[in-house]
Formats: sequence, C-alpha cells, structure tokens
Amino acid sequence: MSEVGLLGELLLLVGLSIPIVALAHRVGAPPLIGLIAAGLIVGPHGFGLIDGAEEVEALSELGVALLLFAIGLELSLSHVRRWARGVFLGGGLQVGATLGVVAAAALALGLPFGQAVFYGALVAMSSTAIVTRAYADRGDLDTRHGRSVISILLFQDLCILPLMLLLPLLARIDGPQLAAAAAELARGLAIMVALVAGGQFVVRWTLDRVVLFRDRDLFTLCVGFFGLAAALITSAAGFSIAIGAFIAGLIISESEYGLQALSDVLPFRALFSGIFFMSVGMLLDIPAVLAQLGPLLALTAGLMLLKALLVLGTVLALGGLWTTAVVSGLSLAQVGEFSFLLAAAGLPLGLFREGDYQFFLSAAVLSMVATPTMIQLARPFAQRVAARPGLARRRSAAPEAGNLVERAGHTIVVGYGLAGRYLARVLQAAGIACVVVEQNPELVARAREDGIAVVFGDGTQHAVLEHVRLRKARVIVFAISSATDERRGVALAREINPAVRIVVRTRYILAIDELRKLGANDVVVEEFEASLELFALALGSYEIPINRIWREVESVRNEHYALLRGKGGPDLRLDTLQHLGIHDALELVEVEEGALAIGGSATTLELRRRTGAVQVAVVRDGQPIYRRSPDFRYRAGDTVVLVGDPDCLGHALPLFRADPISSSTDA
Repeated sequence: MSEVGLLGELLLLVGLSIPIVALAHRVGAPPLIGLIAAGLIVGPHGFGLIDGAEEVEALSELGVALLLFAIGLELSLSHVRRWARGVFLGGGLQVGATLGVVAAAALALGLPFGQAVFYGALVAMSSTAIVTRAYADRGDLDTRHGRSVISILLFQDLCILPLMLLLPLLARIDGPQLAAAAAELARGLAIMVALVAGGQFVVRWTLDRVVLFRDRDLFTLCVGFFGLAAALITSAAGFSIAIGAFIAGLIISESEYGLQALSDVLPFRALFSGIFFMSVGMLLDIPAVLAQLGPLLALTAGLMLLKALLVLGTVLALGGLWTTAVVSGLSLAQVGEFSFLLAAAGLPLGLFREGDYQFFLSAAVLSMVATPTMIQLARPFAQRVAARPGLARRRSAAPEAGNLVERAGHTIVVGYGLAGRYLARVLQAAGIACVVVEQNPELVARAREDGIAVVFGDGTQHAVLEHVRLRKARVIVFAISSATDERRGVALAREINPAVRIVVRTRYILAIDELRKLGANDVVVEEFEASLELFALALGSYEIPINRIWREVESVRNEHYALLRGKGGPDLRLDTLQHLGIHDALELVEVEEGALAIGGSATTLELRRRTGAVQVAVVRDGQPIYRRSPDFRYRAGDTVVLVGDPDCLGHALPLFRADPISSSTDA
C-alpha cells in the first residue's frame, strides 16, 4: 500500500466520521458507536471504499498503537496506589471471576483451553471510555459507586499488557509448541521489565535536559520519539508495536513531565481512538449478523446479565452497599473497547473459531449501545432492589451515633469528605450538636476517630434521614459530590421537614437554580466562594471598611451569584466610597507580661497627654470594654485599641510591651 493511498484512506475515514459522530451525539448514542458505523460504511462489508485486507489490517494496527500510547499516558498509577484495595481486590475479583466463569462455560461447550481463557478475557473487560464519560456527565465520578466502578476499570486497564503478552501462549497451549510459547512469554516479560526500567532512566534524563530549552515543540517531539522507539523495540523483539506504545506512555505518565505530555497528546486522543474503532467497524459483517440476530441478542443479554451479577457480587464481597453494588453491576455490564484490542491481537493468532469474531464484535457493539440507558436507569432500579425487606436492614444499618432519640435543633452533615469534615469539626468546636451521615466505611471510621457522631448510610434515603431526626433538626448540609444525589437529597429533606434550613455545597454552576427550586435555602459553589474571598482581599487592599466589604460580598450571595454567573449587572458602587484616612491611625496592641502598663490604666498612665494616642477600647477574655472604670487596671493578655497618628502610636506602643526600649527603637 503506497503512502498516498494510506493517507487518502485515513482522510476518508476521518472525514466521514465527523457527520456520523455528530449524528450519534444528536440521538444520544455513544460516539464510539458512530466511529464503528463509519468504518462499517467504508469497509469491505459496506460500500467497499476500503476493500483490501492489508489496508484494514494496517489501519487497525496503527489505531491500536496510537490508542494504547494515549491510554498509557492517561493511566494514573497514583490513583492505583491511592485506591489499592478497591483496585486490586475489587478489580482482581471481578476480572478473575468473569474470566473463570466464561472460560468454564466455553470448556463445557468443547472449546480448547487456550480459546476458552481468551474468550473469558474478552468478556471480562468493560468500557472505560463510555462509563467514565457517562459518569462525568452525571457528576457521579466522586460518588461511592463512582469510586467502585473506576477502581475496577483501573484494574482492567492494568490487565491489558499482561493479557496481550499472554495471547501467543494461549494460541499454542494445546499444541506441540507450548514450551516454545512459554519461553517466548518469559522472554517478552524480561524485555518489558528491561524496557520499563531502562526507559524510566532514559526518559527522565532526556526530558530533564530538553525542558531547559523551554521549547514546547521540542518537548512534544521527544515524547513522540519515545513512543515510536518503544514500539520499534517491541516489534523487533517479535511483539506487537501496540505493547511498546503502551509502555512508553506509561513510563512518561509516571514522570514529573507526564501531565504536560498528556496535554500535548490529548487533543489527538479522539483521532487515535477514532482510527482504531473505525478499523473495527470495517471488519463488522452486518449481513452475517442479521442472519443470526436471535442468537446474537440472546448471547448479548446473557453476557450482560452475567457481568452485572459478577460485579454485584464483587462489590458486596468487599462490604459495599446494595445500592452501590447494583449500580456498579449495571454500569459495567458491557463488553469494552479493550476487548476490541485483545480481539484484534488474537484474530491473527487463530484464537477465534470461525464465525465467532463477527459474533463477538456484534455482541460488544450492542452492549455498548445499551450502556448509557442502563447507567441512567441503574440508580432508581438499585433503590427499588435495596428497599426490599430482606435487604433494607443492611442498606440503612447505622452504627451508634450518640443519643439520637433526644437530639433536636442539631445540624446534619451529609458527607464526610473534606468539606463535611471541616464543617463537622468547626461545629463541634463551637459546641453545636451535629451528626454526620456517610456511606463510605473508611470515612465513617475516620469520623469516629475524630470524635464525631456518625451514621453509616445513604443521606438521600428517607429511612436514614428519619433515623438522624431530620424532623427535629435546624440545619442540614449536603457536602457530597454527586449532582443527582444533591437534587434527590434536597427534595427529600424539604419534604420531611419544611422548616429545616438546607445548605448545599456544589461544584456545578448549573445546579444553583434547580437546587433552590427543590427547596435549598443556600447553595454554595466552590469556585464562586473562592472568587468572593479574592474579591474581599482585593478590596481590603484599597482600605475600604471591612463591614462595607462583607456587606457587598453578602449581597452577591443573596442574589445567588447572579453577578458571577453573568445574570446580573454590577451594582456594588464601591467607587462612591470615600477613603476615610484612618487606616494608618488604628492600632491593636497586646499587653505583654512585664510591660510598664500592667497595673495601670489610661488615666494613671496619662496616655493621651504623654503620647497623644487615645484608647478606644480594651478587649479582655474576648469581651470589649468601652467604658472607663476607676477600678480598671491593665492585665497581661489584654488587647488595647488605640487611635492616633503614626508618631503618637509609636510613642504609645512601648508602654504595653515588655521591652519598651527596643519597641520604641523599632517604632
């Protein structure tokens, strides 16, 4: 195939994918389905615009390599370490159970052992692209089920490299070349270990020097060079170029330059994945699929049900709630894009029976098409399942959280993340009774360690809110990260207690109006609050009185951030304030032990006559004292508020300090 021919075919694929993906967005289908449809149209089973097996194979291999390089850059091992238990226990149990069950069923149907394990690996993978995109759009990535799903997907990502290395061994495991295949696998693992170890040193050493030039183009060229070099090394060793590309991306991602490298490559992520999924579409034979539509639908439904049940069992085995388990199971029921990668690598090795490849592609595509709808329906379905009498006790079980029976006028904090944790600590320090509702066992344990009354449960469920006596509470604060849970919780809290004050911390600007319609009294948007704090500090630099500053800040809040959202005109009129000229004439000084003023008063010290400064007030034990009493005497620790010009204050301050000579000199 000539270079011009390949370029023309790439142009045809990418150009055709644009309107098709746009149409997929319009009808609510995953863009991935549009890419596969574009490949189907131009492929040998469509209009035959790209009709040669060599062209299809070349595009597929190129797409796999580019996609895995981008995936390696995006894969965060820091997340793997942070969520180690969920990743390795949850992900390992899910992948192992799925692979084992499917392989056992394949063996029972008479397939060879190598093919049976290969089929199990195909089914074990779920779609990282579709699930994370759907969760991000719904604001569910930081929820409990979001963390559960992402942990399992991370483990699946980590499985790609060892599974791809294992494929040649699976292809020969039933033949006379088993020993040779095992030796080849061992050699491949040794090469990969050497590539990772040496690559880390080379990448760091090179990029440390390249960044000194402060040339972004040079940096990007080096990143691309490492990807190509790793692909060439693995290809020379007899392995797929995709494995080398993935390792290169992973090595770069773990360096301090990983974020910049990812930002350089990320704009091309859609192109990389597009080429691969379009190459998958070129291999899809629709007439053959339609001829077996009934069995195909039955197989797809069976596989999705099996995966959902196995994920559900995995989450429950790790101590998860029924709602989390059901939502996670329905979210990960599809066959994923990494399965396409394994299929593309396994096809030339003869790991598919005749006709099974088309069957697999069709079932995978159907499961992906169903995924957005299943994720949308997962939460309501999970709540109905968890509400069954046999499961309700586990769902709403609440370890002791103080004496809730007599609790009234208290504050309920839903969520013990950073915001909820700080709020609970401040309330506790202020002597205000509060109870935390949290469904993450680790955060529940942390709340107990902090001495905070805590209930284990879902703070958007009626039974849990009744348990923490919402009907008697004064305030309920939702400090959670799910837009869906925020809305549900606010509506339910307002229904249970029409008089309670509802405060919501949200990350989503668009949620403000809806949350207020549902009954929230106050909606705090993180980014806006940071902007208001910066606004107040900036105005303070212009010596505007603090009470006026906070009055204007509060007016912005009372309008629900309309000014910051562009829905209201600026009406602060701070330019009408006249500088009062007293900023430099006010001083607060603490009376130090051993100071001359101790035992005296402003009268006995003749403060005004001797220094020209005037005492406005004295703050003692947190209480201001304005009136002068004949019996009043300064004590160590008092704070004296003085007014005067700088020279007068400079003469007055030494009277209240332990070392008046140095103080006077400093002044």
